[in-house]
Order: sequence, then C-alpha cells, then structure tokens
Amino acid sequence: MPLLYPGDRFPELTFAVPGGENVTVPERFDGGFGVMLFYRGSWCPYCNAQLRAFQRAATSLNELGAQVAALSVDDEATTAELVASHKLTFPVGFGADAASVADLTGAFVNADPVYLQSTGFVLDPDGKVVVSVYSSGAIGRLVPEDVAGLIRYLRERPTA
Repeated sequence: MPLLYPGDRFPELTFAVPGGENVTVPERFDGGFGVMLFYRGSWCPYCNAQLRAFQRAATSLNELGAQVAALSVDDEATTAELVASHKLTFPVGFGADAASVADLTGAFVNADPVYLQSTGFVLDPDGKVVVSVYSSGAIGRLVPEDVAGLIRYLRERPTA
C-alpha cells in the first residue's frame, strides 16, 4: 500500500453517495482544486467536527475554486443521517472497502472494527496530490483554514 506523495496523480476512486449517485474523484473536482477526506465513521467526534468545519468553509473554498468530497465505511442509512444532521452539501460516500481504498491511496485501516483512519488529500486542478495527510488514529487531519491558505499560496506562487 504505497503512500501518495506531492506530484503523484490521485488514483481514480468511484464511490456511491446516499440516493444512488456515484462520484468519481478526481474527475468530480472538474479541473479545480479538490479536497478528498476519508473519515473514520459517523461515530467519531473528531470526524464530525472536521466535516462540519469543511461545510462551514464550503463557500470560501468554492470561491478559491476548491471542492470537497468525503468517504467512509459507514452504510448508506448512517451516511444519509450524517449528511442530513450536519447539512453537508458536498458528496459524502458510503460503503468504502477499506482494504481497496488503502491499496489505492495508502490510507491506514483499523483492523477491528474495520474502518479507514482519517486521511486527507489536497489535489491540484490536474488531479495531482499537493498534500497528503495520513493519520494512524483519531487526531491529525486536514483543517479547512490550512487548505484555503495553501490554495491561496499556490495561486499566488504557481511554481511553489
């Protein structure tokens, strides 16, 4: 399970969101910056805080040309409830096969119960990794303020 480093192309990852739509990343980000979040599950207070923070920052990230998507191993009903309770407007996928996602991205997997550890990627408009943040536990994750600052920096200094 190789880690994804800056400059690596983010692998094509397709997942279902509640209601039947499938989302494919990085294509979903449509030539803009993208933030792909793997979260541990709706039961995780740190994950809930992160998802709410990215929702609060959605307008400012969108103004910077950035979109967000998230994914976990939760089932569809649990994910739909999470999306509704936090009024999330970005795609939130469910039913991830943790081992397959780990094989593609290097994300850490908790063994029992099985779930993806918090992992975050910022992707450039070409679908390449700008930053990867891998956590082996509950803490250590992307925050929207840092993502926005990074995108502003990259826009001002395109060769950085």
